[in-house]
Amino acid sequence: MRIALIHALRHSPPPIEEAFRRLWPEPTLMNLLDDSLSADLARDGALTPAMTERFLRLGRYARDTGADGILFTCSAFGPCIDAVKEDLPDIPVLKPNEAMIEEACAAGSRIALMASFAPTLASMPAEFPPGVTLVPRLVEGALAALDRGDGPAHDRLAAEEAAKLGDCDVVALAQFSLARAAYAVAAACGRPVLTTPDSAVRKLRALLA
Repeated sequence: MRIALIHALRHSPPPIEEAFRRLWPEPTLMNLLDDSLSADLARDGALTPAMTERFLRLGRYARDTGADGILFTCSAFGPCIDAVKEDLPDIPVLKPNEAMIEEACAAGSRIALMASFAPTLASMPAEFPPGVTLVPRLVEGALAALDRGDGPAHDRLAAEEAAKLGDCDVVALAQFSLARAAYAVAAACGRPVLTTPDSAVRKLRALLA
């Protein structure tokens, strides 16, 4: 069993690899990283046809290596990943957050959505079903802290933002890079916390195992 993991941030591989080790260690993991995807999205401010074409090429490449399933790990590219799903109907292609969204909606109707990459909060809410109330929170400075190698500062900033949350049923950490702060966030807000890596591995295992 081979699972292709396609990343747009260099911080994403460690949390998803750690989730596989804990929850489903049997598959062989294949990592594809193009961190210019996130930089180009931040520069352009919107998803473009050229960006979608890049995603299609990445998906086809992963399929052609023999991948049994593909998991994208950056949550700001939903429409591009939808195009890959349509292009590769014979294997599971997961958005990074679709499994977590399913689990979050099952946990309650008022969901705090935390992200450290601002475009995620622009694109991801549309993926939630009607009737759900989202409380979006941008963790300012957290991604920059990771970029300079300061993991503790990243986690502290996430916890400080979580402590400001009002009433909610569950907290959804929208990015793979935020998963490392899950325990700090839970301690700060006293709510159940879901992470994209754990939810994604659980769904892939149910689809493929």
